[in-house]
Parts: sequence; structure tokens; C-alpha cells
Amino acid sequence: MHLHILGICGTFMGGLAAIAREAGHRVTGCDANVYPPMSEQLRSLGIDLIEGFDAAQLRLAPDVWVIGNVVSRGNPLMEAILDARQRYVSGPQWLADSVLAGRWVLGVAGTHGKTTTASLLAWILEATGRAPGFLIGGVPINFPFSARLGAPDSPFVIEADEYDTAFFDKRSKFVHYRPMTAVLNNLEFDHADIFPDLAAIETQFHHLVRTVPGRGRLVVNGGEAALARVLARGAWSERVEFDTPGGWHEAAVTESVDATEFDVMRGETLLGRCRLPLAGRHNRSNAIAAMAAAEHAGVPPGEAIEALSRFGGVKRRLEVRGAAAGVTVIDDFAHHPSAIAATIEGLRARLAPGERILAVLEPRSNTMKLGAVKAALAGSLAGADHSFCFAGGLGWDAADALAPLGDKASVHTELDALVADVATHARPGDRVLVMSNGGFGGVHQRLLDALQRRAQPSS
Repeated sequence: MHLHILGICGTFMGGLAAIAREAGHRVTGCDANVYPPMSEQLRSLGIDLIEGFDAAQLRLAPDVWVIGNVVSRGNPLMEAILDARQRYVSGPQWLADSVLAGRWVLGVAGTHGKTTTASLLAWILEATGRAPGFLIGGVPINFPFSARLGAPDSPFVIEADEYDTAFFDKRSKFVHYRPMTAVLNNLEFDHADIFPDLAAIETQFHHLVRTVPGRGRLVVNGGEAALARVLARGAWSERVEFDTPGGWHEAAVTESVDATEFDVMRGETLLGRCRLPLAGRHNRSNAIAAMAAAEHAGVPPGEAIEALSRFGGVKRRLEVRGAAAGVTVIDDFAHHPSAIAATIEGLRARLAPGERILAVLEPRSNTMKLGAVKAALAGSLAGADHSFCFAGGLGWDAADALAPLGDKASVHTELDALVADVATHARPGDRVLVMSNGGFGGVHQRLLDALQRRAQPSS
């Protein structure tokens, strides 16, 4: 079968393309910005890519057009497909029908932590011989790719995103996946371009809960009021909780591991004590959720803990990009106030007293650009020693939003000025923590170059 994928360079659709190719389909695709690294990954798989959405692509005559959620009415190729009455389907629906049907699906949902938790879960299953398929919105370091088909009878781990499915299907993507095991990590307001308020997102989460079978399992963050409201609407599956007194890690882990390991699971910096390259309370929660989900698929907690000790982390999660002049530049995907605060806290846990964090933020997500969470921004950055915000393209006053930080915050509308300011402030031993859900104009290398130039003696 020939699939032509519209919006192929997105993380989800690119992973879907890789899985379809692995399944033996002919795959082609197009996007408005065919760019690396996804373009290089796809071409290495023999997938032909086309720049743009020209209606002339109709002559490719695929068996089915697979539509990503970046495509809207008015897109010239989509209009041609509709006029020609061609067969088309959303990416999540194609995945559900062609890959997930009949498999033990483990879906990881939540406003934050989906990629890390899904990566932890996939690795636990891999390390214990289950050879799972997976589609993750990032690249786990233990795997050379973010998506894999896996055997038809193997479990499948998927990052269950609440973003909408397609222009013709405004339900969240995760309602298509029909998981046997569903992780509900957390829930707060996000995606302000899609949802009017938190209640609307809670409704979508309840749609997900309704799809989990009676013999399925809901792995739920017991400390989240929004998730409690979701479940109060009705739940028909086994439910285990974490991050709550008497939760899963106390009820199950203590029966399966010795006291030392139990202390590790309860520890504030669980993963560092397990020799994992992650830190912070949020990653403790991610690991426990992954273990509870893996147990449902047949992995005893003791085996899961041993697997966690060999987890390598995830790209763009406190990933060191380089060092210059004694300053380390770190990249992270955090782009929502809660994730920003947790990321700073996690990095702080790794540092010695007196070592500084310089936070560099690009408010790039649609929620950030709309200013929907700007009131929480200053508080989320409070744990950094100094914060630098790139305000180019924003429709709201970032300087005003960060005013509570006083002289611990700087705002710039030009990237070169921001880089120069960071380089001036930085001193040996500092960590420059760059946070964005995009490429941020290559700021990581710009910072390293600026720091290196500063370190060179003047002639």
C-alpha cells in the first residue's frame, strides 16, 4: 500500500511514517518545512519527501492520504484531495487501525512528562525481553529512533497526546489508541489555541478513560485535582495511584524489592540514587508511573528497577550540548511554567552549593505565545539565579510578566543581544539552561561560540 503523509516532518507523523515503512508500505510525504533532523531520518528509510503542499501532488495517486493536524482547510493539496473525493484518514486513526488493533497498548497521557515516562516504560519492556513497539515524541537514548513497529503480539507504548487529531476530527489524538494500560501523569491548562479552558481538556481525558477496558489499568497521579475530577465522572477499570500516601509504590514495590530499593523509590532524588541521568521529584513520579504500567503488562517491580538502572535518558531533557570557558550549556524541552519549574528544580538537585543556573527561555508554544500562562512565568523561573527571555514575536509584555524577578531577569527581542547578555553574565562553573520546544534559532551553538570567543585572549 502507498501512503502519502501530509505534515510528515512533525514528531508524531514522522514516527508514524517510520512505522509504516517498517510494516512494508511505500511511504511518501510532504510538509511546509522539510528540515533536519526528521527529514534526514525519513530519507535514510527510503521515504521521498516533497517541500510544500502543492496540489500537483495529487498525481502521486496513493492508496490513502494520511493527514496530520498541521493541515487545515485552504491547504491547496487538501482541497484537491477533497474535490477529487480521494480516500483520506487522520494519522492517529491510521495508526489505530493498521498498527494498534489487537495489541496491548500502553498509553502515556498528561500535560507534562509524557516523553520521559513513555521512554522509561518502553525501556523497561525492552530490557525485560518484551521487545515493544513504540511511538514517542522524543528520542530515548537507549534506542536509536523514536518509533518502532515491534512484533504483532508485542506490547506497544505510545505517547498519548491530548492535542486535536485533524481538521475534520477535533477529538484528542489519544481517543484513537484504545489502551489496555493508561498512565494519567498530570493535568493542567495547556494548548490555549485548541482548548478554551481546563474543563474542556478534562472532558477529553474522560473520553480516554471511557476507552480503557474493564480489565485494563489506569495509572493515576493521586495528587492531581484535575484528574480526580476526570475520574469522578466515571471509571470502569482497575485504578492504581502514585504520588499519594499508600499509593502503588508503597502497596506494590515493598512486596517485590528489598528495603534499600524501597528507600530509593521513596527518595526525593530517586533516579540519581539509581544511577540514572535524571533528577527531581517529577522524574521520581515518571519512573513510578512507568513501573506501575509495566507491572500491568507483566513486569515485576524488581525487574523494572533493575532496568531503570540502565536507562540512558532522553534527548532534549537536560541534555548537555557542550561547554566553553568553563560554562556548560544544557538543552531542555520545557515550555510550560510547571515544566520549567520542575526542570530547574531537577537541575538544581545535581549542583553543588553555590553553583549557578542561568535560565534562557523561548516562550514559543502556542499557549505561551497567546499569553495564557504568563502570570505563572516569573514564579516558574524563580529557582534560577538569573533568567533571560527571548520576547521576539510575542503579543504580550514579557518584561512586565517577569517584573517580579527584579534584576534577576533580562528580556530581549533580538537573539544576538540575548546571546551577548548571557555570555557577559556567565562565569566558570555556571550551567546555562536553554528551554524551548523548538530549535530556538540555534542558540545553543551561538552561546558556546560566544563563550569561546570571550575566553580567547585579545590580541
